[in-house]
Amino acid sequence: MDDPDGYFSERVARTYDDATGDEFDPAVIAETAEVLAGLAGPGGRALEFAIGTGRVAVPLAGRGVAVHGIDMSAAMVARLRAKNPLIGVSMGDFSSVRAGASDFDLVYLVFNTVMNLTTQDAQVQCFRNAAAHLRPGGRFLVEVMVPELRKLPAGQTVVPFTVTPSRWGFDSYDVATQAMASNYVTLHDDGRGEFWSVPFRYVWPAEMDLMARIAGLQPEHRWDSWAGTPFTNDSTKIISTWVKR
Repeated sequence: MDDPDGYFSERVARTYDDATGDEFDPAVIAETAEVLAGLAGPGGRALEFAIGTGRVAVPLAGRGVAVHGIDMSAAMVARLRAKNPLIGVSMGDFSSVRAGASDFDLVYLVFNTVMNLTTQDAQVQCFRNAAAHLRPGGRFLVEVMVPELRKLPAGQTVVPFTVTPSRWGFDSYDVATQAMASNYVTLHDDGRGEFWSVPFRYVWPAEMDLMARIAGLQPEHRWDSWAGTPFTNDSTKIISTWVKR
């Protein structure tokens, strides 16, 4: 992709906060910020990988946490700075860019964004980068979906998630490589069709634990919601934290 903002260009950024998914529900955002504030601790310092428009960072900062971010999309960060210009951002790839400090209480990566790193090497490097920013005893948190492979009958590689008269969305899976993509087809009022696809690499809970171990982190919590409900065989999402030794 040639755009310096990657898949989060101005076209995406200008409507990003208008999304209607659960992650954009004000109650869910508030619950997310409360959990993160508790993990950072009173007067804590937090670093968000892929801070974007500040969907989570702004309410977290409003709870007294000193938040810094890393992001590669200038278009997304411009929206964040319009909301709260005091939140600092280091521009670049969150798997490798350093934010200039190694004493954060919390590093967090939410809303499936670890899957934007489309190789295992990049995901391992992300865990190492998180650990490099943490003080001893600090935490790294990842929120990510559980791959929906159980919805795939033999021979099928596609799972639909949106079907309306004018918009179709489906995830495509390659189980041999853990590559996947979210694909969107939109039919506009003028009859024009539009297709957009974003590549990902899905990751398993046990695989993340191994990445954490490689980075010098040890498991702490494993939930399937921001309410702290236990992760089970039927969970569709995982929220995990690891602690720096």
